[in-house]
Amino acid sequence: MGFEGFPRKMRYTPVPNQIFGPLLEGMDDLAEIKCVLRFLWLMNQKKGFPRSISRQELFSDPILISAVRGTSDTPNIAIGEALQKAVDHGILIAADINEGNSDDSIYLLNTDSERRFIGEVKSVSSKSMLKTELNSMPVSRPNIFSLYEDNIGMLNSIISDELKEAEELYPQEWIEDAFRESVVQNKRSWRYVCAILERWENEGKSDGRTGRYSKTDGRERYLGE
Repeated sequence: MGFEGFPRKMRYTPVPNQIFGPLLEGMDDLAEIKCVLRFLWLMNQKKGFPRSISRQELFSDPILISAVRGTSDTPNIAIGEALQKAVDHGILIAADINEGNSDDSIYLLNTDSERRFIGEVKSVSSKSMLKTELNSMPVSRPNIFSLYEDNIGMLNSIISDELKEAEELYPQEWIEDAFRESVVQNKRSWRYVCAILERWENEGKSDGRTGRYSKTDGRERYLGE
C-alpha cells in the first residue's frame, strides 16, 4: 500500500533554507541527499550542545540503510561516501574522537556555533577534550510523539492532542516507563499507557520511592516529607 497522505496535524523538522538553494544544485548523488535529510532529522531529536551524530549511529540507522540500499556495494560504503560528499560540500563537519580511527568520527551541521566549538577543541590539540565534551552532553530522550509512533502506531489529530496534554501533566521518566511497561505486557495502546500514568498519579510510582506527581505544580513530591 502506498503512502496515504499526511495527517491533519503533524510535526515538522527544521531544514536550513540553504539546503534548497545552491547546496541542492551541487548535490548530484541521491545517497548524499538522503543521508543529509536523515542527518537533519536525527540531529533534531538531540538536545544540548553541540548536537552531533556519530558515524556508527548513521551506519546502524535502519531507515538510512534501507534508503541507500542498492546505490553501492554495501549500505556502509554508500553512507560513508555520502557523508564525505556532504563534508566536501560544506554541509557537515566531521571530527575524529580517536586520532586516525574514522569509525569514531562524529558529524555536526556546519553552523557558526559548531565551527567555533570544533575550533576551540582543536586549539588545545586535545582529542580527549572532544570526547569528554561529547560524553558530557545531555542524552537525547525520545519525546512522547516518537514513543507513540515507535511503540503503538501512526498518530492522528485526537491522539496528538491527548499526547500533548499528557506531556504537560506527567514527568518524562514516567511517560517512558509507561510505554515500556505497555510493550512488556504486550498491550500496545494509548489507553493502556494512560491507565498506567493515572494509576501512578493516584497511588505513587513503584520505583522504590513514595513520590506522587502533582498536576497542579508540575513537580514530584514525596509522602512523609
